[in-house]
Amino acid sequence: MEPWPLGVFASIDAGLGVKLEVAHELAIPTIHLHAPHADTRTPEHAARFLQRLKAFDIRISCVFCGFDGESYADIPTVARTVGLVPTSTRAARTQEMKEISDFARILGVDAIGLHVGCVPHDPTDAEYGRLLVVMRELCDHARKNRQNVHLETGQESADVLLKFLEDTARDNLFINFDPANLILYGVGHPLEDLRKVGRYVRSVHLKDGKWSDKPGVTWGQEVPLGTGDVNIPAYMDVLNEIGYDGPLTIEREIPEQAERQKAEIRNALDLLQREKLRLGRV
Repeated sequence: MEPWPLGVFASIDAGLGVKLEVAHELAIPTIHLHAPHADTRTPEHAARFLQRLKAFDIRISCVFCGFDGESYADIPTVARTVGLVPTSTRAARTQEMKEISDFARILGVDAIGLHVGCVPHDPTDAEYGRLLVVMRELCDHARKNRQNVHLETGQESADVLLKFLEDTARDNLFINFDPANLILYGVGHPLEDLRKVGRYVRSVHLKDGKWSDKPGVTWGQEVPLGTGDVNIPAYMDVLNEIGYDGPLTIEREIPEQAERQKAEIRNALDLLQREKLRLGRV
């Protein structure tokens, strides 16, 4: 596959991604797949989906996990509901992650990804320690499936994320870098943070956003790629600088506006092709 293959966040029957047919229509060769509902995570459904992927000449580079009960309504709600941090759902979600890992193995995918949630900033916090135990358990399960685990940036600073990865002490734990999330959550600066965590980056999202007038308190605004505060050409320069070679996976979360979503993804593809040409990555 060519350097920096283009990708898009896609879905079978759940989540915010585009349908597989849209990826095919746009001639996109790779996808991050939002894990399907539990009742369709079966070998039979996997076999049918693999046939469609083969027909469309599309490869899955990572299966992403989401959970019932998560809400991104605002930053406090994210802290309360998202990922493996909430204690009331942690055990069930950890088990679901393992099942998704097993489903990804059937699909032949060697990476699973997730938002772990708002990691406690204080490593002496008891919940920080409990979260480490869960993350090690998940990484060990993924290792049996010959998979890496990718934590998506967003809810914590680069320093907190680095500390968490190092304390987890598993060599199959890496980062899915989403530059817009650092702006939307108000926790960091994409270019500086990408350089800081670059050695752990194994997948990326191409998404753009604008700062809130109260960073870290209220949401920023997600916008079409190239129109926000990420500075996509500079972001691509840093990806090139750190030696990232994986897919460039576009994520545009407006599924209720399918035609607009498709048009904006098409524009994003054009932008990324120009950047690849500028940097000689074609």
